[in-house]
Amino acid sequence: MDEKPFESMNVIPFVDIMLVLLTIVLTTASFIATGHIPIALPKAQATAVHNEKPKMIELSKAGGIALDGKAVSKEALEGDLKALPPETAFLIRADRDLPFQIFVDVADVLRRLDFKKVAIQTEVAK
Repeated sequence: MDEKPFESMNVIPFVDIMLVLLTIVLTTASFIATGHIPIALPKAQATAVHNEKPKMIELSKAGGIALDGKAVSKEALEGDLKALPPETAFLIRADRDLPFQIFVDVADVLRRLDFKKVAIQTEVAK
């Protein structure tokens, strides 16, 4: 068997890989140096700010539900919420040791009644 000696090496794939790596390094280096990715955010017309206070739903560790400070059952909560317009804003405050199912039940009631403005209050980690 006559084998041809290795005379040359094709370096074009190697150069392609090195250029891709160089591009990745330069892109991440600029991100690391500035600490943020520059984004051009879209502009919107200013709208009137509604100073409407959201309805407060509080969920205690023991599983109690309160709507604006008044204790209610899950069924009574659903009845009280049916009377409100769908654009009503809600703020849910839940104890961190609360059984998750209670939170899901309240969120399901809000979804079923087609409320879209729902926020969950959290505490800033220190």
